[in-house]
Amino acid sequence: MKKYFLTVVFFLLLTNFMFAAKVDTLQIASKAMNKNYYAAVVTPNSYAKSKSNFPVLYLLHGAYGHFNDWLKKTPNKNVVKDLADQYNIIIVMPEGETFSFYIDSPVNKESQFETYITQEVIQKIDGTYRTIANKNGRVITGLSMGGHGALYLSSKHPELFCAAGSMSGAVDLNYMLTPEGIERTKTLFGPILGDEVLSPAAYKRYAVMDKIDTIKENKLPLYIDCGVDDFLIENNRELHRRLVYNKIQHEYTERPGAHTWEYWDNALPYHILFFSKVLKSNGSM
Repeated sequence: MKKYFLTVVFFLLLTNFMFAAKVDTLQIASKAMNKNYYAAVVTPNSYAKSKSNFPVLYLLHGAYGHFNDWLKKTPNKNVVKDLADQYNIIIVMPEGETFSFYIDSPVNKESQFETYITQEVIQKIDGTYRTIANKNGRVITGLSMGGHGALYLSSKHPELFCAAGSMSGAVDLNYMLTPEGIERTKTLFGPILGDEVLSPAAYKRYAVMDKIDTIKENKLPLYIDCGVDDFLIENNRELHRRLVYNKIQHEYTERPGAHTWEYWDNALPYHILFFSKVLKSNGSM
């Protein structure tokens, strides 16, 4: 009986392993920056058994991070893989470097991450995997710097995405321009803004908070959340107020939590649930 039980357990574990989501580490060349970066790509277990094209979620990391953060730093190390399986979606986690903020730096040719994500990464993913290679099959979200990146990139390139989200997003870059934060601001933004690092006009060009008119015109479905103990909560509340004032449809949620991986681990399933409804509505899921 014991031998039979162990055989069944082994078979179940083997079956789960054979048909679990797969993680690839894909090298993606950047002509814009003249270098190569890596992206983690999770394909659901259904991908290998199907000839269909799949929707894609672009999941961006935060400051001080790298492309594999979502696979290594979440309390549940399988959260991304489990969600890929649950929703039959490809999840792409591209490199954004530690402080790129996913913009094209006007002074640093080695930091052109708007171009990299919107042109080079998407092109590589669509050329490598069976994707729904148009906006109806693409969504984007991220945490902190990546939340800014997701809203910023989708606002500038609505032709690429059908929905966007932000977790604990750095949605108002102007908050960096405080007397007590000057040295940190120079460290974070000096490499990408150069001599304009202390210029309010420079931050206004890139801040999501200052793109309300563009967001309204684009009409992309948005999902924004932040923890009530997060140091960015007031920025997110202000963005929510501005979206409401301008009658821009979106979903906004506050939950217990701070600027932590525990919060983002819990938040990601809500984002993908939101995206799944959008993808189903346009026939991509």
